[in-house]
Amino acid sequence: MYVTVLLPFACAWARRQESIILRTGMPLVAALADTAIRLGIRDPARIRLLSVAQVPPLHSLLRQVGEKFGIVSDLTIGMTLRYGIFIREDHWGDRRLVVHELAHVAQYERKGGFRQFLNQYLQECLDPGYPFGELELEARRAESAHC
Repeated sequence: MYVTVLLPFACAWARRQESIILRTGMPLVAALADTAIRLGIRDPARIRLLSVAQVPPLHSLLRQVGEKFGIVSDLTIGMTLRYGIFIREDHWGDRRLVVHELAHVAQYERKGGFRQFLNQYLQECLDPGYPFGELELEARRAESAHC
């Protein structure tokens, strides 16, 4: 129920945030672009990383919803929105984190975009709960395999 109601809003928010990252973020360095290819990402040149003091959403109501789903909290250090990746500034340069987020980029591509990825990811955040969903576990396996 929650996911069905929130999904259109979540997709619109994610698209806006991705556009900000793509406009202002940094491209992958060569070694990470090679890893992205090994993860199955079709076009690593589209990916951008943006260093932020705190991973959005910063608005208190949006943050509360994100915390309820297990998507974001004050401890969140990275978030992938298709080809845009937020990295908290005190974790900038953390290869393991970036590889984890690149695995999510590959999932977005495989699922076909925002709606399909976010629908599954949000459902998994509720059941079985974050971080025990298949998408999150796959990203953790990618970390282990490539770091």
